[in-house]
Amino acid sequence: MNKNDPILKVRVERLYRLIIYVRWLIVGLLWMSIGFLSIWSLRREISLWAEHFTWIAVRYALIYHRLPTLGLGLCIGMTTAVLVWQSKHILWGLSPEEQKRLEEQVCQISAQGPTNILWRWVIKDNSN
Repeated sequence: MNKNDPILKVRVERLYRLIIYVRWLIVGLLWMSIGFLSIWSLRREISLWAEHFTWIAVRYALIYHRLPTLGLGLCIGMTTAVLVWQSKHILWGLSPEEQKRLEEQVCQISAQGPTNILWRWVIKDNSN
């Protein structure tokens, strides 16, 4: 496929949008599962924070409840990573390396045809 092909550009945009949706879906699922369980495990401490908030209380709650702390850290870390990644692309656009990688992925999906799981979202023309 030609690099200036408008169909390729549309397909690359679809693939990029799909990658964004999947990343945010993963972040949402993390918050709904691990994040919820972590906050639920800290519910007593959170009620204490609501009454008498101090940073020391937060620190000790997080130190003595390591598993919920790790869960919240994972959720916050993934959310931050996706925000930074997407903000970088919004502000400066895709780098040439990323653009080339996406174009190669689109060509690979197109060559594999309908047997590829991403084919119906990236290649298939839904205008019919």
